[in-house]
Amino acid sequence: MTGNTVTNVVVAGLGGQGVLKASDILAEAAFRAGLDIKKSEIHGMSQRGGSVTSDVRFGKQVLSPMIPTGQADYLLVIAADQIEPNRHLLREGGVLITPDAVDPKALPHARSLNVALLGILSSHLEIPEDIWLDAVRANLKENLHGVNEEAFALGRGASQS
Repeated sequence: MTGNTVTNVVVAGLGGQGVLKASDILAEAAFRAGLDIKKSEIHGMSQRGGSVTSDVRFGKQVLSPMIPTGQADYLLVIAADQIEPNRHLLREGGVLITPDAVDPKALPHARSLNVALLGILSSHLEIPEDIWLDAVRANLKENLHGVNEEAFALGRGASQS
């Protein structure tokens, strides 16, 4: 994330899984880190459990919100059945983060998988952990802070093991 490098992250999953919330948290963390942010979303049939993707681009200067096909540095997928339909978005050598990277039994709440996967993503980015946690808190109701901070720590720990 130095110079004019733009980092491209696609978050993918199904409606109701927290794809948009995860991209909001990511964008907030990058913004709090002083980076320029652009974000776009494709909802599809999200209200019926259909495919949802969100592009988040950040760096010193970002000109477009859309990530060209095959140019995502990171593809974070919340639903296992959305891996193959979205794999083409990832650049060669990019990082694929899938739901099987986190033990679902270890999650403090099943709905916090998106935040656990952000914990994994965070270990690849130069955004300090305290900024990530501030972004989590800023995007969630206070009664959800504890379980999501725990989920984030679980993901961050999973990425380092």
